[in-house]
Amino acid sequence: MAILPAAARSWLDSALNLAFPWPESSEAPPKPIVAPFCERCGYPYEHLPDQPFTCSNCADREWHFDSARAAFLTEGQALEAVVRFKYGHEFFRLAQLTGWLVGAFDQHMAGEHWDALVPVPLFHRHQRERGFNQAKELARGLGRAREIPVKDCLLRVRETPAQVGLERGARWKNMQNAFRLKGGFDVNGQNLLLIDDVFTTGATTNACARVLAGAARVAVLTVSRS
Repeated sequence: MAILPAAARSWLDSALNLAFPWPESSEAPPKPIVAPFCERCGYPYEHLPDQPFTCSNCADREWHFDSARAAFLTEGQALEAVVRFKYGHEFFRLAQLTGWLVGAFDQHMAGEHWDALVPVPLFHRHQRERGFNQAKELARGLGRAREIPVKDCLLRVRETPAQVGLERGARWKNMQNAFRLKGGFDVNGQNLLLIDDVFTTGATTNACARVLAGAARVAVLTVSRS
């Protein structure tokens, strides 16, 4: 069975959704991430003073990005939308996810200059099976909305086991040497914003950021975080 290009799927799914609306979600509404949160990883802590701090989970980590921010916690309708978009063939959800990502950008990243958005890549076999890379689709949507170029400059060179269900240490080990910079791309001196759908431990985005060494700044923006 032929796989439609991402743009064609987006148009078709949007049209079908208008003609045959999906039922309202029974999941809890998305829970926005608001301060106070860790300055590095962006994880929220409700009972701390609203002032800059770095959490204990970041203290023993060698981060290769400056900061990570997300729109919502990975639960309720946010989790539902991400899962159904990636695995449930509900491509029409891209508009909703992109809107959430744009909102997070405006809240956390809009005050700075970004030379490019860099999507986290999928291994080629996984992208072929799925038919699209969710991070790249989100980056394209944000790029169009805020007029920022998308630089698809990373390559996933090693097929890694699924991160779901792995503990933090295993996730980090899993991502070692999994990415490299594509030939012909120069990131030196640039401000780059890594884009993905979900931030959990930061293992994947940190491995990507490490490959972008030489950039003036690397930060991370996702729809949700765990």
